[in-house]
Amino acid sequence: MTNSHVLIDILKDQVKPALGCTEPGAVAFCAARAAELLACPVEKMELVVNNNILKNGMGVGIPGTIERGLDFAAALGIFCGNSDYGLEVLKTVDGPCISKSREMVDAGRIKVILDKELTSLYIKATAWGEGSVSEVEIKDTHTNIVLERLNGHITYQKDQSFSEDQQPKPKTESIRFRIKEFTIRQLIDFVKECPIEDLSFINDGIEMNLSLANVGINEDIGLGMGKHFKAQITDAFSKAKAYTVAASEARMTGYPLPVMSSAGSGNHGLVAIIPISVLGLEADVERDLIIRSVALSHLVTIYVKVHLGVLTPVCGCGVAAGVGCAAGIANLKSGAIEQIEASINNMIAGVSGILCDGAKIGCAYKLAISVDAARDASSMALSGIMIPSDNGILGNTPEESIRNLAHVSTKGMSNTDEAILDVMIEKCL
Repeated sequence: MTNSHVLIDILKDQVKPALGCTEPGAVAFCAARAAELLACPVEKMELVVNNNILKNGMGVGIPGTIERGLDFAAALGIFCGNSDYGLEVLKTVDGPCISKSREMVDAGRIKVILDKELTSLYIKATAWGEGSVSEVEIKDTHTNIVLERLNGHITYQKDQSFSEDQQPKPKTESIRFRIKEFTIRQLIDFVKECPIEDLSFINDGIEMNLSLANVGINEDIGLGMGKHFKAQITDAFSKAKAYTVAASEARMTGYPLPVMSSAGSGNHGLVAIIPISVLGLEADVERDLIIRSVALSHLVTIYVKVHLGVLTPVCGCGVAAGVGCAAGIANLKSGAIEQIEASINNMIAGVSGILCDGAKIGCAYKLAISVDAARDASSMALSGIMIPSDNGILGNTPEESIRNLAHVSTKGMSNTDEAILDVMIEKCL
């Protein structure tokens, strides 16, 4: 199909490995880069973040440790982070690094400041040491560094020219936004027609996420939700649900294995990948069809997230990855284009009200709800049950439904995140 290379580029940009929850990971990444730029021992650090970064970083485990909190994530980034690893920045965490990080946090040498005026993803790390100061700013996406400054001098500014005799170059949009150029039908056509070798990298995510699911299913982790759902396995779907929950529980407790993320979220990646993969493997479906169906799940997830925004008041595992998963399941079961589209509308009709109240171990249950809803949405569509457009926020097309969902989330719920965060902060006092 026309511009298929663009969709491949979008997938490769938005489907990446991540270690642990992406918000603490992004803070560790930013802190690591600030420490690298300073090039001397960091004596203290200040972090400025927006609502969503704080909300998703308060209650989630940090990989390889028993710790939580953005201050500790930043300390780990300082002592053992490597920004070259992106969202796997903490994959070299060890005992000495954890001890040094704990000492720095306990000494109060890392300060986290919430800026409620910031409306999109934002992290700024300022590091001091030996009379020097470095600053690193991230905006819009988790590893999108837009500015680096050392001792007041700009050393890097994204898409800008620093020569005084040149005008700044216009900022280029991230490749992910180009998905708006396509319709859902074009995404479906793409995954059906694309040479399978061009999608071979999708299989890496399948293997990666199933590996973490096996850990959650078989080890004593977290609250035991993985084992709880394992005991209820009676068919392929209950196995798919159990494996998704188990992987999320392992991830949110900080188990030191990466997952393949989708649209900037590890939990999105679990929902987008695991249910389709398990259902396909249990039914002995051809591997190529599993890969194509997972690719569609990713693309629909990305499509929804581009409209919603990176971090939102609604749970992206349900309203983005869950929608992608429903489309992927319908494709896996050889649904017609109209049925795949209907599975998207059915899903939005059911899960549009799930709130995001931060990243934490309980998210594993939200993934269970999302997988249940995705199965039901696709099953109804494949049976000819299509919730009509006169219901609630549904539109005449899946594209309209997604835009309506985004409008409710970004406009109608503009104060929701602040209210949720107020409750979470009050509990900590």
